[in-house]
Amino acid sequence: MQEQQTARKTLQGQYISLEGKKVLITGGTTGIGREIARMLAAEGAGVLIFGRDEKAMNEALEDIRASASGSDPVGFTADVATEDGIKKIFSEVDANGGIDILVNNAAIGYQGVMEGNYQELQYIVNVNILGYLACTQEAAKRMEAAGTRGQIIFIGSMSADTREPKSSVYVATKSSIQGFAVAVRKELNPKGISVSLIEPGAVDTDMQEQSAEEKLKKIEAEEMLMAEDIAEAVLFVVTRPERCDVVEMKIRPHKQLI
Repeated sequence: MQEQQTARKTLQGQYISLEGKKVLITGGTTGIGREIARMLAAEGAGVLIFGRDEKAMNEALEDIRASASGSDPVGFTADVATEDGIKKIFSEVDANGGIDILVNNAAIGYQGVMEGNYQELQYIVNVNILGYLACTQEAAKRMEAAGTRGQIIFIGSMSADTREPKSSVYVATKSSIQGFAVAVRKELNPKGISVSLIEPGAVDTDMQEQSAEEKLKKIEAEEMLMAEDIAEAVLFVVTRPERCDVVEMKIRPHKQLI
C-alpha cells in the first residue's frame, strides 16, 4: 500500500517544466499572443514571436524580456500569410535551436461575406487558415525529426459555435480551425505530438472595435475576458503530464451567454 502511494505521488509530480523549451508564438506581438509569450517566458521558456509591425514587435520584446526567467526572447517581422513569411519564420526557428511548442495564434477579424473584395477575403483566409496549416506542417516536421514530445496549440474562437451572421467570413475561418484541430490531432498523436484547441469568447484585444474604457467596463461587468485569462489557459495546457492531453478548452466571460 505504501509503495502504491509513493508511486502515485511520483506520477502526480510529473508536470512538464518549461525551462529551456523552445516556443514559437504566431502573432505574439500584441493581445493574446503577447501575453502568452510573456507568461511562458516567465516560466523559463525561450520564446520566439513575430508580427508585421516592427514597433509593436520591439515593444512586445521589451515587455516579455522584463519578466523572462530563461533565455532572451527573440522577435522579428514576418507575415504568416505568405510563403516567404513562412520560410522566414522557420528559418528563425532553426537558427534558434528548434521548436518544442507551437502556439498558432495569429488571426485577424472580418465582417460578413458581403463586405470587402476578393483580395481581402484571400488575405484573411491566408492568415486565419493557411497560416495555421503551414505553421503546423513545418513545426510538426521538426518535432517528429527531433523525436521528443511536441505540442501544438490552436487559439480558435467561440465564433465556430455561435456562428453570428455579422461575421460570417471570420466564422468560416474559425470553424475550419476547429475541424482541423480534431483531424490533425489524430494524424499527429501517433508521432508523439499533442494538439490542443482553446476557444475564447470575447477578449480585450485590438480585434474588439471598442474603446479601452468600454472594454474595461465589460471586463468589470464579467462580459469580456482579459488576454491573461487565455495565456493562463495555455500555460495550463503545456504543463500537463505527458500522459494527459487537453484536447479542447472553451473559455467564456461569465456573463457572455451563448
